[in-house]
Order: sequence, then structure tokens, then C-alpha cells
Amino acid sequence: MIHRLILTSFGILTLATCQNPKVSQSTTEQESVKTETSVNSTEPKVLDVTTNQTSGEPKSKANGEPEMSVGLPPDKEAVETAKKEQQNSTMKNTAGIIYLKEGENKFLKEYEMNVTFKKMTEDSRCPKDVNCIWAGVATAEVELIGVYTRPVILKLSTLSDAKKGYSKSQEFNGHTVSLVEVSPETTSAKGFKALQGSYRIGLKVSKGSDGGGTTTK
Repeated sequence: MIHRLILTSFGILTLATCQNPKVSQSTTEQESVKTETSVNSTEPKVLDVTTNQTSGEPKSKANGEPEMSVGLPPDKEAVETAKKEQQNSTMKNTAGIIYLKEGENKFLKEYEMNVTFKKMTEDSRCPKDVNCIWAGVATAEVELIGVYTRPVILKLSTLSDAKKGYSKSQEFNGHTVSLVEVSPETTSAKGFKALQGSYRIGLKVSKGSDGGGTTTK
């Protein structure tokens, strides 16, 4: 009887010893599967030999500073719009001004008159590279011819001074003609005599009188 108990106990012990390695092996396999699943679920990182960094990490410069992202190129439509706005602004600034070179004439259909810039009769304006007490004055001789009128010579100056005979605006056939621009400016190297023949003036013609000139018929 005792021998049977001993043999039975020995058999149970042997059976338990044989089953434990299988359980341990099964546990190890499960852990291995979990590890592989975890590795496969992570995006692989590739080493970039140029930056010595793996993919997925923020790119940085060689000195360790973050690399600035490059912005998108400017929209072509926006650039064109900006150009048009600039051109419109320039046109508004020069709207209504008639430019004439020395000796040039133009027929102004809107005002039914022909305008000729005959010459500059004087230019005592302060040279742009010199400090002066008085600004000086420039006077242009302009010939106007209406459809039904004779030629009339007007002397228009850059300022109005009745005592000295300077008038910036004068009337002709119910229109006011004003001198608004004279170029180029004189310099210490190039004065009135040197610039004669190369002047350009800007005239502005408006209907009615502005009260600042004389009437010419």
C-alpha cells in the first residue's frame, strides 16, 4: 500500500514537471508576439545621412537650430492687382495735367484749343543742391489758339506776384490755364542757360475762372 502511494506521488510530480516547460514556452511565445506587434505598429525611422537625423524628427540645421519653413510663392493675381493699383494711383496724381516739351504743341479737343510751349523766358529758381533765401521763379511762354480765335501768348510762372508781374494762372476762352510743373530743376552746375531747350512743363486746364489770373480773349 505504501509503495503504491509513493509510486503515485512520484508519477504526479513527474507529470507536473513535464507540463511546466510547456506553460513557460507558451508564455514566452505570447510575449514575443506582443513585442512584434508593438514594433510593427510603429513607423520605421530612417537615418538621413545629410542631417544625421532619423525620419519623424523635426529637421534642424547643422548648428542645432530649427530649420525655417519656406513660405508659399506670392499669388500672381495679388501681384497684378498691386501693380494695377500703383498705376491707377500714378494716373490719379497726373490726371488733367498736359505735359509739353519745349517747342512742342498739342491740340486739346476737350477744350477746343491748341497749346504750344514756346520757350522758358527765365528760371531763377534756387538750384536743388544750394541753400537759398528766396525760392526764385520760372516763367514759361505759352501760345494758345482757339478754334475761332487768334493766337495769344501767355506768360505763366511758378508763382503769382502781381507787383512783379508774375501770374501762375490766366484765362483763355472761358478756361483757366495754370502752370503746375517745370522740370528739370536747376543745379549749381547747370543753370538756366544750360537747360534751355530741354525744359518740360505741366499745364492744367479747367473750365471757368479760379480768380487767380487775368482774362485773355
